Amino acid sequence: MLLDLQNLFSDNQKITTGTIYSDNIISFGKNDVSFAPLIIQVVEDFSDLTSLKVTIQTSDTAEFSSSTDLIEATMLLDNLKAGAKFPISHLPKGNKGYMRIAYEVSGTTETTGAITAGVTTCNGLEIHEI
Repeated sequence: MLLDLQNLFSDNQKITTGTIYSDNIISFGKNDVSFAPLIIQVVEDFSDLTSLKVTIQTSDTAEFSSSTDLIEATMLLDNLKAGAKFPISHLPKGNKGYMRIAYEVSGTTETTGAITAGVTTCNGLEIHEI
């Protein structure tokens, strides 16, 4: 798996409470990028929350004044250990130009836990039509 800084949504980003957006927004232009492999991986164990939902969002503008949710996945605390990957293997169809990830914590405020997420050359996950 290869990741580069221009295609990272989150780099060891701490996820603590409420809804937190990825540190980075990626501009893809208004192209179909659904072929691009994506990895959303836990890089530090979570210990306190109940579950974590990730949502890939898109917008016409970098300010995300109006965003559209494209796909989401939720993992329970027991599965949020370093090395775990969310089951979204590729960017979804529907790109409007800009994409980001929303992380939504359910339950107690988190004191540990971090995510690295980005477009990669290969993610080691099965390909699923989205």
